[in-house]
Amino acid sequence: MSDLVLRPPTLDDEREAYAASAELAADGFQFLLADGDWAAQLEQFRREAVGDVPADRVPCDFLVAVVDGTVVGRASVRHELNDWLLRWGGHIGYGVRPQFRRRGYATEILRQSLARLHELGVEKALVTCDDDNVGSSRTIERCGGVLEDVVPGPDDSPALKRRYWVPTAPAA
Repeated sequence: MSDLVLRPPTLDDEREAYAASAELAADGFQFLLADGDWAAQLEQFRREAVGDVPADRVPCDFLVAVVDGTVVGRASVRHELNDWLLRWGGHIGYGVRPQFRRRGYATEILRQSLARLHELGVEKALVTCDDDNVGSSRTIERCGGVLEDVVPGPDDSPALKRRYWVPTAPAA
């Protein structure tokens, strides 16, 4: 997957990002994590990456996964955990557009996200997924994830969340 680049979005990514957002909304996955027009969203992503966040948020890198100029997915790399993230959200959130699944992109997105956390000094990352998301569970396990537990989802959701701890250092 050396052709996948995980990087901050740019003005040129607007069309692809909105297309990805629409496609993943059908799966109940929120691709874009900011408000306003594209320029305002890019500015919010920039501020969050440098730690300019409200008290209820944590510093976070919003990164698009690009292959041959096409946005195939994204990652949110949270530099630290608050109570909500420790319980349900984890350090890393990622998604792959439906037409690009089963190509190894999720594994590469997670691998590069773990490397980013390692650069930030985080030794183990919490990565979560829905209990019934077999593909995501396998992706996390491929990257060295060790299941800690399965917990009820937030807000009395009937969904269960799998919580994995994953080393951020590259495998020897």
